[in-house]
Formats: sequence, C-alpha cells, structure tokens
Amino acid sequence: MLLTLMTVLPVSYRRAMNTAALSLALLMLTGCASLGNSSQPEAPKPDLSELAHQAAQQMMASNPDLTRYSPMIAATFVSIDNLSQSSTFGRISSEIMASALAQQGMQVREVKMRDSMFIEENVGELILSRQVQRLSSQHNARSILMGTYAQGQDSLYVSARVVRAGDAMVLGSADFRLPLDNNIRSLLESQGGW
Repeated sequence: MLLTLMTVLPVSYRRAMNTAALSLALLMLTGCASLGNSSQPEAPKPDLSELAHQAAQQMMASNPDLTRYSPMIAATFVSIDNLSQSSTFGRISSEIMASALAQQGMQVREVKMRDSMFIEENVGELILSRQVQRLSSQHNARSILMGTYAQGQDSLYVSARVVRAGDAMVLGSADFRLPLDNNIRSLLESQGGW
C-alpha cells in the first residue's frame, strides 16, 4: 500500500520522503554505534621525559637546598636485580633525569667529556660504592645522581636519588612507574654499545 501511495505522490514529495527515510536510517545507525562505544577516551600515558621532570621537581621541592650540592655527576641507572648491568633504558633515563635536574637549577658536570670516569662497555657510568669517593674527587662533584629500575609484568619501576658525594647520604629521591609497552621493552632489551 505504501508503494502504491508513493507512485501516486508527486516526484517532489517522493524525494522529500526518501531523504527523510534515509536521514532517519542514518540517525538510527549512528545511535546504535554510539551505544556500543560508551567508553571514555583514554588519557595519554605519561612518558619517561614527563615523569623524570616531575621527579626532578619533587626532589627540589623536598630539599630546596639541593642545588648547594652542585656540581653533580650522573651515573647510569642500573637493574635492581643486577647492579652491574644496565641497558639503553638505564642510560637514557639517567641522561633525561640529569637534564631535568639541570633545568631545576642543579649544575651537572658532563663526565663523558673526560677519560677518567669508569666506563664499562655496554653498561655506562656505573658507580659502585667503592668508586664513589674516587669518582667524585676526580670530577670535583659534590653529589651524584644514581638510580635503579625493576621490571614487572605490566610496569617498570624507577627509583632515582641524588646522594652527597662525601658520605653517600641521600639528599633527594623520587620514584615513578612507567607502563611496560613495546617501546620500553625494546629499551630494556637493548644493551647497545659505546
């Protein structure tokens, strides 16, 4: 009966009804699609640089006199499971954290420009407790940035500390957690070279 009615109506009415029917169908499809997708958009995950800068701000806030212990040298961050082992992640996290502290007013001495720092191939500037006195005096450093990281199933945990070179007292510390995605896994697996 509707079909018969459509043929009797003038062409302009038929076009108007077709347009209305098509619009109604699109609205219904759009409504159904939005019902299945009711989740909120995910907030962007913080990256290493953002978290390191927040950690540096936290260190400075907890000890406003931290800059008095300049200059500082930075050691490569190491695996908590093996303190003589690091990765590309350990090296870049140390670099980013030192940069963040420098932006907060800390004077950071670049030790890669000198040959006297202990650098083990594929590891970086590891600072073991027996070397702290020697290295800090060689570089005339009053403090040292150190850090460790631990890999969990879904997250990577990072702990950073600035310690006084003379007696290894912690002057500032901060911890943060990164989502363990493919990018971070790649940095952890890569030992890299010098």
